[in-house]
Amino acid sequence: MKNLVIFPVGLCLILVLGAFSFKSKVTTIYLIGDSTVADYSLEENYQTKKFPQVGWGQVFQPFFQKDSLKLIKNILGSAKEVKVDDRAKGGRSTRTFFQEGRWASVYKSLQKGDVVMMQFGHNDASVEKTERYVNIEGYKEFLRLFINQTKEKGATPIVLTPVARNYPWKDGKLNNVHGEYPQASIDVARELNVKYIDLNELSMSFFSSKGQEYVTVNYFMNFEAGKYPAFPEGQKDNTHFQTEGGIAVAKLVFEEMKKL
Repeated sequence: MKNLVIFPVGLCLILVLGAFSFKSKVTTIYLIGDSTVADYSLEENYQTKKFPQVGWGQVFQPFFQKDSLKLIKNILGSAKEVKVDDRAKGGRSTRTFFQEGRWASVYKSLQKGDVVMMQFGHNDASVEKTERYVNIEGYKEFLRLFINQTKEKGATPIVLTPVARNYPWKDGKLNNVHGEYPQASIDVARELNVKYIDLNELSMSFFSSKGQEYVTVNYFMNFEAGKYPAFPEGQKDNTHFQTEGGIAVAKLVFEEMKKL
């Protein structure tokens, strides 16, 4: 009689713990990078201090609905739920992201099956800003570190070339402003045999198809005075995105993930 009581209790406990374990398993996509990736809504008083500025990572989560996960099972496997954890921060290069302990925080949290998407280059290439500048060889070395340590944790690294700025335009086409950095990140990805997305080329091509005028007004932070409380004097910024631009870039990234 005693055994008959113990057995169902033990069985229930196993089922409860099993169900809890299944429910709590979430695949995390970590985003590391600079201001073009960052989530400004995490900052205090976003609506009055930063809106409508977004990084594409800020608007990435909505692409990962249950019915869309099967489209990227090449990356996520059988994942049932995805959380985007945007750790990107404005003004950071590969070196400063590492030196400030931001990478260490991601590395500590990484679980097997997670994904790390890394997009740097805007600030690495800023020769005049010595506090963030990283030469090509240093840039490659920090990317190798992020990639190799991601692999150590059983997670998947994906390298992204830096997204285009809204210049220079020539004959109706947007051209590369990032010098050797996009190719350097591709070279590292190929060297270490990991997935990569050439976001620089994708965004240049996509923005060119939309036209300079449309992209300038609707995608980048260019608007007149008085339109937004955070920018009472208006803004002329051809690096950072408004909401529509951020969503457009996030969609480019997601669509390319399906092809990897």
